Amino acid sequence: MASALPPLTPGPHRARLGVISLVACFGGLLFGYDTGVINGALRPLSAELGLEALTQGIVTSSLVFAAAIGALAGGRLSDAFGRRTMLVALAVLFFVGTLVLVLAPGFAVLVIGRVLLGLAVGGASTVVPVYLAELAPYEIRGSISGRNEVAVVGGQLAAFIVNAILGIALGHLDGVWRIMFAVCALPAIALFAGMLRMPESPRWLVRHGRREEALAVLRTVRAEDRAVAELAQIELVAGDRHERLALSAVLRSRWLRRMLLVGIGVGVAQQLTGINSIMYYGQSVLVESGFDEQAALIANIAPGVIAVLGGFIALWMMDRVDRRTTFLLGFGLTTVCHVLIGVASIALEPGHPIRPFVILALVVAFVGSMQTFLNVATWVYLSEIFPLRMRGLGIGIAAFANWVANGALALWFPTLVEATGITGTFFLFAAVGALALVFVATQLPETRGRTLEGLETGLASGSVFARR
Repeated sequence: MASALPPLTPGPHRARLGVISLVACFGGLLFGYDTGVINGALRPLSAELGLEALTQGIVTSSLVFAAAIGALAGGRLSDAFGRRTMLVALAVLFFVGTLVLVLAPGFAVLVIGRVLLGLAVGGASTVVPVYLAELAPYEIRGSISGRNEVAVVGGQLAAFIVNAILGIALGHLDGVWRIMFAVCALPAIALFAGMLRMPESPRWLVRHGRREEALAVLRTVRAEDRAVAELAQIELVAGDRHERLALSAVLRSRWLRRMLLVGIGVGVAQQLTGINSIMYYGQSVLVESGFDEQAALIANIAPGVIAVLGGFIALWMMDRVDRRTTFLLGFGLTTVCHVLIGVASIALEPGHPIRPFVILALVVAFVGSMQTFLNVATWVYLSEIFPLRMRGLGIGIAAFANWVANGALALWFPTLVEATGITGTFFLFAAVGALALVFVATQLPETRGRTLEGLETGLASGSVFARR
């Protein structure tokens, strides 16, 4: 099916696709900033409001559990109302949640603000990758869709840098954490203004019977002959099936059920590496390893930098290396890093002068491996594997599972480290990584080099699960 399409050609349509992906990725930037800002804001916030380990976990995880609901609802709502419409609505929600946080008088309102931001973050985590995947040509779909995850880690790095600057310059002020949160309003405004000028997904338009609008959109991001041929291919697979698949129908289908379980497994496995424990509690981990608070705040920038660098390497890889190979390398390397962090924390006792630097280096290696081989690949993969009629539902459920696992770690990570230290925590992550390797090797179908319509046709017969 892919070979029937005219080849990609250069032209203004390629630049237009770049602009669309740039604007949509403000959603990823907001995702990253809002999940990363708590890393540096938590300690001054806790000191001012008198939070202890459990309430710290609640403040951190409230966003994450709300994101699980936002992911599930966002995918389904984007199926009903459109990908672009949802991104405009999410921009408004990001702004409102930020305003509530900045003005929060105490713990309860603070949690409400985090919940509002969580709903927006979860919605963005499902809608942005699908929007980009449905606009991108299959030859470069991985690098286009993967830009969102680079924006996510870019947002986290921005949060770490803002936290460090504000923490050092204004750390003596009680409300410094409010300023850290307030910065999020700027990309929310940019996303809202930008998406008002962006097109709707052509595949969503076809599914809703709006053929001419879909062709008009494709003509802005493809050469003329490619736009016409691609529209015909989308229509051939979509046929007259404009209705959305209910979850009950998915569960009755052997192959759809299996693909849904694959999506859930990929989403949960990515989170159980513990990556977001580092992104949320990195400063606390570094303090526990031996850094003082200000040194840890500065050192915490290093994982953010390596995450962005790894993201750009991942973008280069997405259209060149098979997804299965990328996942196997990623889970293999992160598991090795977990084991080494556990060993280092045993071999180098607290107070040893090189202990904090060794653990920092291993954390940086872990984050680099994660971002290069797993984070970008996970969200690209989830945006590809589901057929059009259940794409919002499928990625919504997979992202829901991802965020629930994320939330569980966010809630209990401080307690886990308090109970078992760095050693037990990272050995536990290593055991989960070994199980993830087995899952990838035995269950994941390959998606690189296939059109979304070709994948959908293969899923209908089950041939997509055959080893290539």
